[in-house]
Amino acid sequence: MEPVNDHRTATLRLPASDRRLQLVETALDFFSRKGFSGTTTKEIAAAAGVTEAIIFRHFPTKQDLYNAVLEQHHDSGRITECIEQWKRCMDRNDDEGLIRGIVERVIEGYRRDLRGHRVLLFAALEGHEAALEYNRQFSFPIYELLCQYVARRQSEGALRGGDPGAIIAAAYGMAAQYATMTQMFGFCTNTPDRQVADSFVAIVMHGIQENQHTQKDR
Repeated sequence: MEPVNDHRTATLRLPASDRRLQLVETALDFFSRKGFSGTTTKEIAAAAGVTEAIIFRHFPTKQDLYNAVLEQHHDSGRITECIEQWKRCMDRNDDEGLIRGIVERVIEGYRRDLRGHRVLLFAALEGHEAALEYNRQFSFPIYELLCQYVARRQSEGALRGGDPGAIIAAAYGMAAQYATMTQMFGFCTNTPDRQVADSFVAIVMHGIQENQHTQKDR
């Protein structure tokens, strides 16, 4: 008699770190498509080819798994490198370079990690305050750093007066809206990202730079 091949016992054994990454990646896919409330650990387990017990061995609760997904989205290595680049622009008073860095970071971020942005959008729609607070705690210090730079440059007369937060929001917001339109909603512009970034930087800088060229008499 041929041996019975029981697929229920055929779960591939992985090192704990690899299994954890696999579960986070699988959960990211579900949370980005169905949100926190619409996702169950049972379906995550089925998609990962494991039992729910395996999930809870690595993550005591669904919220813990969700938190791990959020942590992956806020990849410390990538954002640390990005902040260092922005600080170099600040140190040399490179206003345009800083705005360009913000715009390019946002557009590239959506292309690299669209699912992570969808998770945050679902969090806002679901009113998942824990996720939103986590994102605020991560993002607000960066926002404050950028606002402080703009305020300093305004005091030096290099940038036109106005709310520093609005200036940062203008740079970030244009890029985020463009990325949302093209990456989430499927709008096709056929324009290279670099060219779009050039346009956004020009719009922001021409609106905040002091000592504009005198307009020609009409």
